[in-house]
Formats: sequence, C-alpha cells, structure tokens
Amino acid sequence: MAATASPDEFKMSLSEHLTELRSRLIKVTVSVLVLGGASMVFAKEIYGFLMRPVLLNLPPEASTLVYTSAIEEINVYMKVGLYAGIFLTTPVILWQIWGFVAPGLYPSERRFIWPFIIFGTVYLVLLPQMFGFLLREEGSTELEQRLATGRLRQEDAVRFLRLGELARAGELAKTANQELEATGEGQAKAEGQFGVKLNPKVSVEALHNLESLGKLADAVHDGLGEPAKPVLNEVLQKREEAVESYRKSDWPKTIAQCDEGAAMLQRIDPEHSDDFLQLWRVFKNLSAGQASYEAANWTRPMLSMSEQLTLVLVLELAFGVIFELPLVMMVLGMVGLVSSKFLFKYQRHAFVVCLIAAAIITPTGDAVNLSLMAGPMLLCYELGVLLVWLVEKRRAKETAIAPVPK
Repeated sequence: MAATASPDEFKMSLSEHLTELRSRLIKVTVSVLVLGGASMVFAKEIYGFLMRPVLLNLPPEASTLVYTSAIEEINVYMKVGLYAGIFLTTPVILWQIWGFVAPGLYPSERRFIWPFIIFGTVYLVLLPQMFGFLLREEGSTELEQRLATGRLRQEDAVRFLRLGELARAGELAKTANQELEATGEGQAKAEGQFGVKLNPKVSVEALHNLESLGKLADAVHDGLGEPAKPVLNEVLQKREEAVESYRKSDWPKTIAQCDEGAAMLQRIDPEHSDDFLQLWRVFKNLSAGQASYEAANWTRPMLSMSEQLTLVLVLELAFGVIFELPLVMMVLGMVGLVSSKFLFKYQRHAFVVCLIAAAIITPTGDAVNLSLMAGPMLLCYELGVLLVWLVEKRRAKETAIAPVPK
C-alpha cells in the first residue's frame, strides 16, 4: 500500500514560493478584469439585485432610490460593474489562496476547502433582516399587511354594493372587520358608535372619514339607484356639514358627523341595516388603521443610489470578513503561523480590536448596531480559536500514530 503523502514532500524554496504567488496573483487580476468588463453589460440588473433587501423594506410610498446629480447614476453602474467583477472572482480568489496553502497541509485537512468557500457567501442571507431593522418601524409591518388585506376586501365589498348585492357586500365587509380587529400585532380596531377612536393623528382619520363617506355614497347610488336618492341627499348634506367642521379644524366633530351620515344609509333598506353598518365599519377601521400607521411612521426615507451602494457593499464586505474569520484562523493554524495558545493569550486585545472595527464599520453610531456587528465578530473569533485548537489536537494525534521512517 502506498504511504500517505506528507507536507514535507512538497517543500519549496522562497523564490519558488514567490514565483507561484505571482502566477496566482496574475490569474486573479485577469479574472477581475474579464468578469468586471462583462458585468458592465448587466450593471443595472446587478444593482437591482443588490438593492433588493433595501427596496423590500422601504414603505410602499417611498420604495425608490434617487440620484442627486446628472452623472451619479452612470457612476453607480460603473462601480457596480467593477465590484461585481471582484465578487464573481471570489471563487477564483479563494481557490488560488487554497492552492497556495494546500501543499503544506495533510490530506485530511484539505477537505476544509468547501466550508472555506461556502462561508464566504452565507452573509448575504443577513442583509434583508438588517435593512428590515434599520428601515422599518417596529410593529408597523403587521399593521401594514392587515391594512393592505383590508383594503382589498373593502374594494370587493364596494364592487358588490355597486351591483346591488348588499348581502354579499356586507359579508365581505364583516370578514374584513374581523381581520382588522383581531387581537395581536397590527390591530386596527376602533371604538365608539361606529368605531370612533381619537388617533394621535386624528386629523388624518377625519380626512379619511370624509373621503370614505363620499365613496360609500357613490357606491350606494350606483347599486341602488333612484330609491336611494332621498336618503343620499340627506347624507351628502351631512357630509357638507362635516367638511365645514374639518375646515375649522374640529376633527372630533368631523368624525361624529360622518358617522351620523353613514347611519342614515340604514334607512334605505332596513332589512340590510347590518350590512350598511359593516360596510361603514370597514371604512372606519381602515381610516383608524391608516392614521395609526402614519402616526407611527412619521418619517420617510429618501435614499440615494450612491450612498446605498456604498452601505450595502460595506456591510457585505464586513459580514464576509466576519464569517471567514474562523476559517482564516484555522488555515493559519494549519500552516503553523498561529497557535491556540497565542490566540488565547491575546484574547483581550482581540476583543478591543473587534470593538474598534465594529465601530468603524457600522452605518450608525448607536450601541444597538455596534452590538449587532461586534457580537458576531467576537463569537467568530472564539470559534476560530476553537478550530485552531482542534486542528492542533488532530495534527498531534496523526503525528503520534504516523509510521516511523526506516
């Protein structure tokens, strides 16, 4: 049986090492230039992919990026092409690094190439969560989803009302109200005669009530026609009074007058009075929910293309380095450049360096984001120390059982 190859069989002189290193650097440089040039063609699509975590977490009314100069957009796409070339060359870079250090490793240690490459891209999964934390108000996401679903059901209910299908319209409105008023995050329940609840942005709620009463009156006219006109005249008169109250900034009175106008609609068809009640209540719940959402999200992001590209790339690079740290430490331990004893001795110094690096990398200066960056960095350092210790233990064991040369 052939003897297992030993790293000693692959010894090279310093000049041979430098020659090999130059050859591998040339390959990496050529790969970056070729792939970077090719990436220029798809720069806009690549930029859209990079910005996807940002755009997904922006509010629907502000889900765009802006540019502030005539050449900013083209500059961004050129940078994207270059950075994409570097990114696409990452497997080549990692393979060349591994090819340079692998001859000095035992065969049993060379299988670590796969985690070395895979962990270099795992950090991409964290970006949507990070931007969700940075760009979305806590607790507003669930409310936004409930409001979107409620609006869809409300629109269908109004369509059935325009067709004269009061029972079906009331059924859909009741379902929407149950979903909007369900307990839990994002509850959009209102209280009072028809669900009146004075919101922190009561002026917004009052305006939504006025608009809702007009839409409901239009739908009733389209669906029920001439028999509804006498009552609708009274409803529109009451709405005019509500508009006057709104002009005078009397928001509670505006809301109350809109409720009175909606209550008049029940006289059109007493048999379907509950359906009218459910229809108005869904409008009320949506008004209250929208006012609550706007009160909680009173700031709006306006992000530029260049700034967000820089931020995304810095975060990707930072998390890439963090997740590669344990494997880089393990490789250094394999080639004998560091030891677990040395790493543990200077552990406190490493902690300080990690905190300083996290403070520089984090997009904001608050303690929360500093912890989000420094925490994984410190954990990865400890994992790296453990991996180096395991490598040393495994190598010592293999050396102990290796056959003595005759």
